[in-house]
Amino acid sequence: MRDAFRKRGHDAWSCDTQPTRGNPKWHFECSVQDTLRWEDPFDLLIAFPPCTHLASSGARWFKDKQRQQADAIAFARWLINYEYCERVAVENPIGILSTQVRKPDQIIQPWQFGHGEVKATCLWLKGLPPLVPTNIVNGREARVHRMAPGPNRARDRSKTYQGIADAMAMQWGNI
Repeated sequence: MRDAFRKRGHDAWSCDTQPTRGNPKWHFECSVQDTLRWEDPFDLLIAFPPCTHLASSGARWFKDKQRQQADAIAFARWLINYEYCERVAVENPIGILSTQVRKPDQIIQPWQFGHGEVKATCLWLKGLPPLVPTNIVNGREARVHRMAPGPNRARDRSKTYQGIADAMAMQWGNI
C-alpha cells in the first residue's frame, strides 16, 4: 500500500508492530497508536487492524477469546472514528465489526482490481468515496481460503493485492 502511494509521489509511510516486506526506510515498526499521537496531522489514514479476533472465519473461537475480541473491536472502532484525520479507510474481512461498530461503506473483491481471487474485503470510509473497480477479471478462485497451514499463513492471507493498493493510490491520492 505504502509503495503504491510513494510511486505516485506521495510522502507515504507504513506502520506495523511487524517488520515491513518492503523498504524499511519508510516504515515505523511500532504501534500505530504511537505514530498517530504525533503533532503533524496525516492527510490520509489507511488502516488494517488485525482480523484475528474480528473475522467471521474465526467465529468458532469467539466464545474463547471475549477479552481479546473486545480489545480488537475497541481498536478498530478507534481507527474507524479517528478524529484527527479527515480521510480514513479501515480494511477488514467480513466479520463482527459490521454488527459491533457499523456496517462497512463498501465491500470489494480482488477480482474487481485485476486479480482472479475471491476475498470479500470490507472498507469503512470517512471523507473518501467508494473505490471504483479498475480491472474486472474472470477466473475467480478462493485461493486465500485454501492456504495450507504454516508459519506465514496469517501474514500471507492478510496481504493487500497490488491492484487494490494501486486503485486506492490512484483514486484517493489526490483528494
